[in-house]
Amino acid sequence: MAAKIIIRDLTKIFEGRKTSVKALAGVNLSIEEGEFLCILGPSGCGKTTILRIMAGLETATSGEVVISQADKSRPLNSMVFQEHSLFPWLTVIDNVAFGLEMRGFSKNERHHRAAAFLETVGLSRFSHHFPHQLSGGMKQRVSLARAFVNDPEILLMDEPFASLDAQNKILLQDELLKIWEECRKTVVYITHSIDEALLLGDRIVVMTAAPGIFKEVMEVQFGRPRDVFEIKAKPEFGEMSLKIWKILESEVRKAREAEL
Repeated sequence: MAAKIIIRDLTKIFEGRKTSVKALAGVNLSIEEGEFLCILGPSGCGKTTILRIMAGLETATSGEVVISQADKSRPLNSMVFQEHSLFPWLTVIDNVAFGLEMRGFSKNERHHRAAAFLETVGLSRFSHHFPHQLSGGMKQRVSLARAFVNDPEILLMDEPFASLDAQNKILLQDELLKIWEECRKTVVYITHSIDEALLLGDRIVVMTAAPGIFKEVMEVQFGRPRDVFEIKAKPEFGEMSLKIWKILESEVRKAREAEL
């Protein structure tokens, strides 16, 4: 399968007035079309920096990220952040349809498309509510719908469920998988959670403590479609989780020591 994203010798140094911080130290990876890639690593290892460079929100100090764009009429990427980032003055349906409005779609067309995704995430009856009237989990479901309805070539997701309680998190993971199964978009997903990476990913990249590089790339052996509840009950899930933790543990300890 052809590569959708190629990362070559990616390095990022943040320059301060007196000091500089090297966030990334020569990252290399090829991500296939339609792949769900999870990037896992300790705090401060450069995970989000990679995503922001992919999104064009940061520039690389050296190296490059090359994204193959198949259809110029579609957005190259949509990004889902840790916080919902909804516009408080817009209704739910207008938040979901915002990207379509920026692309020139008529009100009827964008509302038609947005309504279909709101039904998918179970929020049809909240279409005309405002963000302050929703729970945290509901706001992130709106963010998911907004990202998918815009039909980007790639989805960039930065710990979108990190702030949610355990029950809402697993329900949203399940919803995300169901939506993704229908479109099979290329996804790069940042997480701190080994369990989440195993539940969602085709491959998992484990990063070192800063300055970040890719320490190991692992294939996830669970087939698709997946049921997040059933997968967690498999003995292989625990075995793989332990294997990843053994790779990650020393990097987490290094990151903690650097903070002291």
